[in-house]
Amino acid sequence: MEASVWGGLNSGVVLSLIAVLWTVVWQNLQHLQLQQFFGRHFSRHARRLAAMVDPYLSVTIAEHEGGRMKRSEAYEEIKAYLSDACSRGVRHLRAEGAKDADKLVLSMVDGEEVADEFQGAKVWWWAYSRPPPRTDGSAPWRGGGVQEERRFYRLFFLERHRELVLDTYLPRVRQQGRSVMVKNRQRKLFTNISTHQWSEGGYKSSAWSHVVFEHPKTFATLAMDPARKKEITDDLDMFKNGKDYYARVGKAWKRGYLLYGPPGTGKSAMIAAMANYLDYDIYDIELTSVHSNTDLRRLFIETTSKSIIVIEDIDCSLDLTGARKKKKEKAAEDDKDKKDGAAAKAADEKKNTSSKVTLSGLLNFIDGLWSACGGERLIVFTTNHVKKLDPALIRRGRMDKHIEMSYCGFEAFKFLAKTYLEVESHELFGAVGELLREVDMTPADVAENLTPKNVDDNPDSCLAALVKALQEAKEKKASGGNGQDEPDEEEEP
Repeated sequence: MEASVWGGLNSGVVLSLIAVLWTVVWQNLQHLQLQQFFGRHFSRHARRLAAMVDPYLSVTIAEHEGGRMKRSEAYEEIKAYLSDACSRGVRHLRAEGAKDADKLVLSMVDGEEVADEFQGAKVWWWAYSRPPPRTDGSAPWRGGGVQEERRFYRLFFLERHRELVLDTYLPRVRQQGRSVMVKNRQRKLFTNISTHQWSEGGYKSSAWSHVVFEHPKTFATLAMDPARKKEITDDLDMFKNGKDYYARVGKAWKRGYLLYGPPGTGKSAMIAAMANYLDYDIYDIELTSVHSNTDLRRLFIETTSKSIIVIEDIDCSLDLTGARKKKKEKAAEDDKDKKDGAAAKAADEKKNTSSKVTLSGLLNFIDGLWSACGGERLIVFTTNHVKKLDPALIRRGRMDKHIEMSYCGFEAFKFLAKTYLEVESHELFGAVGELLREVDMTPADVAENLTPKNVDDNPDSCLAALVKALQEAKEKKASGGNGQDEPDEEEEP
């Protein structure tokens, strides 16, 4: 009986507490809803009042987008558009090199402002920057490394010109900016910065450094059979003009080239000729300086359109074949045998600074999802030993066109004779042609023999020197040699 009464009392207390709590919560909810209602109502009036006091709107364009993974094309186009306006009325300017060696491309430094007018609407552009964000007191910037400021352009205009500015003026600015960029474009040769120098999670402006690209090699001066040169230039033309085709078939606008052949056959010269023919930049990747697959993707994202991405001597850059697995297993056994703690720690540090780029990461770099970020790019691999490469790396669809850079043939020799000696026929041509069918000699070696060594040299003496060199190579081959000494580095014919 007592237990039942006590249980009933407990139930009543619980129900009373629930009722009190519900009343409090309901009143607070009603209060909050009223606050939100009056807050929204007040905000609308505040915005109207602000528009009466300050009738200007603004649009901000940042230098980087996508978490600073990629430089903003809009920012670069606006920078180019403003370069002409900056020369008038701006006191402090930043200058960069232009396509014309005697000219400069000007832009505003931080804090400067330039006015512009479009269809009766006056607007103002302001350049400014912000330092990277602080994280904690242990280091001034994240990772403790050197960080780059974040740069912006901000456009101010009257609210009544909103549609005109957003729908007409800004698209026009971007179009004219692209035209200025083409006119002032100075082609560049880029190389990747070692990713060991990147601050962890930092904000460096770029993973690339560059110099002006001024290589003189063109297809007109490249020692190669004219028919083969025409085949390559036709392929390049098809690619450059193929934007609509690639979109129609659903492929990223890129194409892979594999240049293979012995050292000295002109692979590097071919890349320079391709860049000059297409008017493209070159991004030369040193894979051993890339710490991981993630860093490789970042490098690709930071490349621009109208560029050639080059990995030379791909067979020597990293072990991208089955031998990699054996090396890893051997390294694991070596680590197991280490007993000295200090030595083990040093080994770990060395391991952390070595490249961890894998074959899978490289394949994704070439034709994975990330390869579609941007367009109009050539990817070129060079190798002296094509049979050493993994078949998956060089299959069609990744390396679409394979170009063999072979030893000098008779047609290439005639081209070199005309270029170096200005002769199109000679009594020694027959002897040279016969010897070239028997002896392997690179275009670089042929060109060296045709180069006058002193003021008394003439076509006769230079051709005689070439015949002598070919005969010596033939004798060496007959005695068991390989016909020629392979140069250590790629030379240009």
